[in-house]
Amino acid sequence: MKTKTLLIISSFMLGLTGIILLFFPQEVSHYLNLNEANSIFFQILGSLYLGFAMLNWTAKGSLLGGIYGRPVVIGNFTHFTIGTLALIKWILFYNYFQYIWGFTILYFIFAVLFGIVLFTSPRLKIQADR
Repeated sequence: MKTKTLLIISSFMLGLTGIILLFFPQEVSHYLNLNEANSIFFQILGSLYLGFAMLNWTAKGSLLGGIYGRPVVIGNFTHFTIGTLALIKWILFYNYFQYIWGFTILYFIFAVLFGIVLFTSPRLKIQADR
């Protein structure tokens, strides 16, 4: 698996989500039937997503996996794994948001891919890329 491609795709997804949450927090609050006072939390969440997107974008040229780039991979793996579990819980209690299924599946795919990068050797990846 090419870690550069994984980081580029995840940075675009996280960046787009961050921009939406950062610049349209009232609209997101309204869409989720929440009080607009929650919009500040969506802006903070959007800044976190943009920060993660920038981290992934700047790390895309680095060797990842094993002990190399471990903090970047662990951060992504943790984020996407816990995010998948939280989204599954959201679906179980609030099943009227059907679009969350797609987001949950996307999160699950990223959790699996970052798990593969975390628990395999980069030497195996380098030989497979040739």
